Amino acid sequence: MLIIAERINAARKRMAAAFAARDAAALQDEARRQAQAGADYIDVNAALSPDAEYDLMAWAVDAVRAATDKPLAVDSANPAAVRAGLQRLPRGSAILNSISGEESRLAAMLPLAAEFQARVIALAMDDSGMPATAADRWRALGKILAATDRAGIPRDRILIDPLVRPVATSPEQAAECLRMIREIRERAGGAGAVVGLSNISFGLPSRRHLNRTFLAMAAAAGLSAAICDPLEPELMAAVLAARCLTGTDAFCMNYILAQRAGKL
Repeated sequence: MLIIAERINAARKRMAAAFAARDAAALQDEARRQAQAGADYIDVNAALSPDAEYDLMAWAVDAVRAATDKPLAVDSANPAAVRAGLQRLPRGSAILNSISGEESRLAAMLPLAAEFQARVIALAMDDSGMPATAADRWRALGKILAATDRAGIPRDRILIDPLVRPVATSPEQAAECLRMIREIRERAGGAGAVVGLSNISFGLPSRRHLNRTFLAMAAAAGLSAAICDPLEPELMAAVLAARCLTGTDAFCMNYILAQRAGKL
């Protein structure tokens, strides 16, 4: 299971201030701490304002690359900002976060993924809006996967996001997402499943308990990656345990090494 670290996001108050002040040290501190916690990718979202996003993405990617050798996820709905980030990264190393089945977004983002040989997060939605059922999600994914196939993007470079919704307002959606994760493993031709983990607990107290439990349930269903906060207490211990129990940590060596390093 890949961990895509979410903390460098201009929607967060502290990060918004850092982006506004061009405080590279603040971004670099976040990048280092997330990498040290065990993140596989560092997500960068520079959407402080539409007018500034292109320049801020270029600046942020350069700043983060100076702090860590972890690969990056370029996170934006703005194609120009995505290009600004991807063109500063080694071809084939990055994740493009994200495409969807929405006609305008797919047309704008897919050529960038192909040009820069990026892995792709594909949101299971189209112009009909947020999906409610697995059938809604597969309708959107049919369009997306047909387009990625035509663009020459291998299925194993695609991470499908079934779009987790808060259990506080949509309690049935947790089961729908788990169903989708199982179906993606069986039906998507080698594509993986990714979730925005903290969405499940939005609006509820003590969110960490819900996040960790949903992560374990999703891992059992076949989850390939999670967009999450690796600094959340005990979350990475849950990730390490899930890797053992799903057979992706050979002989549990990473778990053992983490215990020896005091990380559990």
